[in-house]
Amino acid sequence: MRVRVSTRGVRASVGPRAARVHFGSGRTRVSTGFGPFYASQSVGGRSRGRRSTSTRRTHRPGASPAQLARAARAAERAAQQAERDAAIASLNQLHASSTTVHLDDWPPAVRPEIPLPPPLNIHAVQAQMTAELLRGVGRFARSQRAAAREQAAAAASAYCVEETERTSLIYQSLVASAGDWWDALCRNEETTVIEAVNTAFADNPAAGCAVGVDGATLSIVMRLQDIESLPDKMPSTTAAGNPTLKALTKRDRTAWWQHILAANLAATCREAFAVAPAIMTANVVVITRFPDRRLGVVAYGSWDRRIVESTPWRTADDAFRIFDIGVDVQSSIRLTVSGNVSSTLKPLNTNGIPGLTELIAGADDEGLGGADASGLAGLDIAVSEAANPETPFGEDLPDPYLLTPCTDWLAARSGAAPAPSPAPDGDNPPAEPECVTMTAGQSSVLPDSAVESLDTYFEFAGADADLSLLLVDRTGQVRGDADFVFYNQPATPDGAVRINGKYATATGMGESGTIHLAAVPAAVARVLVVATMDTEAGHGFGALTDHGAGIVSFGIRWTFRPVLEPVIRAAILFEIYRHTPGGGREQWKVRAIGQGWSDGLAGLARDHGVDVDD
Repeated sequence: MRVRVSTRGVRASVGPRAARVHFGSGRTRVSTGFGPFYASQSVGGRSRGRRSTSTRRTHRPGASPAQLARAARAAERAAQQAERDAAIASLNQLHASSTTVHLDDWPPAVRPEIPLPPPLNIHAVQAQMTAELLRGVGRFARSQRAAAREQAAAAASAYCVEETERTSLIYQSLVASAGDWWDALCRNEETTVIEAVNTAFADNPAAGCAVGVDGATLSIVMRLQDIESLPDKMPSTTAAGNPTLKALTKRDRTAWWQHILAANLAATCREAFAVAPAIMTANVVVITRFPDRRLGVVAYGSWDRRIVESTPWRTADDAFRIFDIGVDVQSSIRLTVSGNVSSTLKPLNTNGIPGLTELIAGADDEGLGGADASGLAGLDIAVSEAANPETPFGEDLPDPYLLTPCTDWLAARSGAAPAPSPAPDGDNPPAEPECVTMTAGQSSVLPDSAVESLDTYFEFAGADADLSLLLVDRTGQVRGDADFVFYNQPATPDGAVRINGKYATATGMGESGTIHLAAVPAAVARVLVVATMDTEAGHGFGALTDHGAGIVSFGIRWTFRPVLEPVIRAAILFEIYRHTPGGGREQWKVRAIGQGWSDGLAGLARDHGVDVDD
């Protein structure tokens, strides 16, 4: 037996070296040794100096009612802060926009330039003539088809000559009319000046109306928004510098209203002088409804063109210059002895201002207010009607150079270019069109007859939809807005691609278009056939109960039923593209696509380079 004492404790060993047991401080061990070799192993349980650990699944209780209440209060505070920040941003924008209208640019009026009629594309015309004259001719009636093509070439030449002469006469007439209008405007012909000025005033924030012309002097009535229409609060900051909303005092409200008056008065004078080049003086009366609900005059004055045009208009505060540069300027907004804006508002006494009295009396004599409205009430009605016309100013007018449809032209000259129409054979009725059902990604070569003319369609039920066509280059972008054919622009200028309009089907509606690939410009690599949902309704393709698309040309029909997500609002149905296999003869092919955009026609058009107004 051996006993060993150390700073770590006392240990004893029993037994020979070949089988020796060690015990005492620490763990019990058994060792063995023979010559230079030695081995040792612990015996028994765990060391008393270590703790065992275990992985137990602890129970985590849910949030307490107090925690939920605190989270709800935090969310409510965050929502209130977001709402306050949005209100602050909106009020700041309102204040800036209402006091800077005089900073807009109004280019001076110039003699109208009438654009020349677009040149006719004889290839497009010949393709349309060929399509019309081949209608009803069998695919294997080669002699009749050849004769129809010859007639189409002759008809296309005659059509281009006649339409060119017709559009040239229209151009000459438009140039003469534009010259007469400009001459009347420059000599201050009253009807022409008033119409031009009121057309320009139609989109102003403060409604304006020209009511008379006397020599080189223009009389204008401007309707300023009521002071009570201004908001009750404005952005401010707390003592700690944090943004907040504070109640708008009566004096601050009046100061803001005066700034709006000055900005709109300056804008009215600047725009009137820009639109009417021969007007040298503008007499302007500003009417509004005062806090006591009475309609009255808030400002009046006379402004000279040279002074207004030479005055710098760079900042919002420059609007107040309009009160300093006018003649006989009167305003119901007064300053106190301390120099602040008075919060008391009273309408001007019109009897004390001869020019103003004559303006109001003259406007009333012309019957602007009707039988039951006289004086200022009549002016208020007249200005409101001028600012909200039944027919909006700037409404798109029909294209004066719109070409005569080839179908109508051929029908009017049926004796000169009869369309061949073989008699029906009762024993051999015409065969049904060959139908090719396509899946997404599948393509097919178009025959030569389809290159001359093909029709495409989209039929639908359950909601309204539209058909559109895009002509894109090899980069997938349009060359210009004219390459986007849709309901507001139903045809390309050369007539190679057009939308034919909607038609009724057995289950719903459909819309078709016609493409003359032979007349498509060489820079166009692909024609995209697009279906879009009604933008105003906001529906996606999920609102359709049935839909299908197709391409038809001379007895062959390619059909495709795209599978689209319900939120998709615009989709490419087909792409018709140029293909040159192995450097050989160029072909046209059609491929079914079924690719969609959730943001509708605007997103699809924007991705293909169309300038879209938001």
